[in-house]
Amino acid sequence: MARRIAAGAAYGGGGIGLLGAAAVGVLLAEVQLAKRSVGGGVAPLPPCADGLYGRWYGGGVAPLRLALLGDSTAAGQGVRRAGQTPGALLASGLAAVAECPVELRNVALPGARSDDLERQVTLLLAHPGRVPDVCVIMIGANDVTHRMSPTQSVRYLSTAVRRLRTAGTEVVVGTCPDLGTIEPVYQPLRWLARRASRQLAAAQTIVVVEGGGRTVSLGDLLGPEFAANPREMFGADNYHPSAEGYATAAMAVLPTLCAVMGVWPETDRLEADRREGMLPVAKAAVEAAEEAGTEVTGARAPWALLKHRRRRRLPSVQDPAPLGEPHPGSTA
Repeated sequence: MARRIAAGAAYGGGGIGLLGAAAVGVLLAEVQLAKRSVGGGVAPLPPCADGLYGRWYGGGVAPLRLALLGDSTAAGQGVRRAGQTPGALLASGLAAVAECPVELRNVALPGARSDDLERQVTLLLAHPGRVPDVCVIMIGANDVTHRMSPTQSVRYLSTAVRRLRTAGTEVVVGTCPDLGTIEPVYQPLRWLARRASRQLAAAQTIVVVEGGGRTVSLGDLLGPEFAANPREMFGADNYHPSAEGYATAAMAVLPTLCAVMGVWPETDRLEADRREGMLPVAKAAVEAAEEAGTEVTGARAPWALLKHRRRRRLPSVQDPAPLGEPHPGSTA
C-alpha cells in the first residue's frame, strides 16, 4: 500500500474530490460526450494471429514460445489482418533477432480487465509441456475506464506475473497507456484520465518488477502520432490503434522482449547520456510512467534499472504457419 501511494503521490493528491459542484457537472457532461464520440465506429474483431513465425530458419531448432495476454490492445482489435496485430509483429521481430522460429499464442480478450488475467494464465499453463518461454501482457486501460480500484488491479497483475514466473516463463508488461491521448476526450476529463492512467502504470511497474518481470511504459507513446495523424493512428472506432499505431507500440516493446530472452545485441550496461540509471523501484516506476518507451527491470532490491533501449524497424510479417505444422528442417 505504501508503495502504491508513493507511486501515485508524484501526480499530486486530489482528483474528483477536489472539484466543486459546477466542475463535477462539466465533468459528467464530458463523460457523456466522450461515450458518444469514442467507439462511434465499428472496430472489427481481432484476427487470429496464432501460429509459427520465422519458420524458414528451421534447421531442427525448437521454436521459442511467445504468448500474449491482456485486453483488446494485446488482441489487436481495430485491424483486419493478422500480420498487423501486436502479437504477429512481436513474434516476427523476435524470430528475426533470435534467428529462430517463434510460436505465437494469443489469449488476450477484448474488454478484459486485470481480473481476467487469472483465466488467461490458467489457459496458458494448462499443458505443462507447452508452457510459454515468454509472455507479453498489455492491460490496464479498461481498469481505468471501468473505475476498478488500483489496489485490486495491481493485485491481479501481481498474481499473474508470479504464477508465470513460478512456471519458468519470462514476463514483459506493457503498462497502462495514457488515456489522455484519446482525441475525443476534452479537459478536465482528459487530465483525470491521464492522471489515473499514469498512476496505475507506475503501480503496475512496481509489482511487476518485484515479481521478477520487466515493464515497458506505453504512456503517451502514441500521443504525438495521434495528434499529427489521427486518421492514420486510430482505428475505425476512434479508440483502438490502427495498424500504424500497433506497429509503433510493438517497436517499443520488442527490444525488451528480445533482451529478456538474451538475444538483443545491446547489454544492460547503463548509459548516462541516455538518462539511464539505477533508482529505487518506486522512483523508477514514476519516471517510467512519465516517459513512454522506458524499460524498468529489477536489480538488487530495492533498486531497479531504468533503460531507454534503441528501437529498430520491424521486419515485414509473413503469414504464420498453423500451429502443429512442422517447420523446415524439423524432425517432426
